[in-house]
Amino acid sequence: MSFAMPSLRVYRATDEIAREIASRVKRFGMVVLGFAIVVVGVIISPLPGPGGIPIIVVGLMVVLRNSFKARRQFVRLHRAHPRMISPIRRLLRRDPEFLVMFYQQYLRVERLLLPRRLRFGMRLRHKLRRQAI
Repeated sequence: MSFAMPSLRVYRATDEIAREIASRVKRFGMVVLGFAIVVVGVIISPLPGPGGIPIIVVGLMVVLRNSFKARRQFVRLHRAHPRMISPIRRLLRRDPEFLVMFYQQYLRVERLLLPRRLRFGMRLRHKLRRQAI
């Protein structure tokens, strides 16, 4: 008994279609996973400490790497509100500077919420600067 081999072109075309479908399903699954991580980060964020912010950033990284629409919307949001989005963009870089970013954000929040006489971070910065000189 001899078996005739079907044309390889048929298999290649169906393999490409199957790969395309698999990549789309994978991309959609990663976007859903990213949004779930962001939601978990938002739920955790009221707890004391910066616990929710890194989780939200990880979720945004997953979403932005797998969704063209989300990436386009993120760029539009950054153009509209650069001061609000730039810390997130700095965290999304390959080697983010967590401590510097955290300290700068702490000073911003301190300036927004506390009166001048209660600002611990600002006084500490000035004291360290005087000692360095």
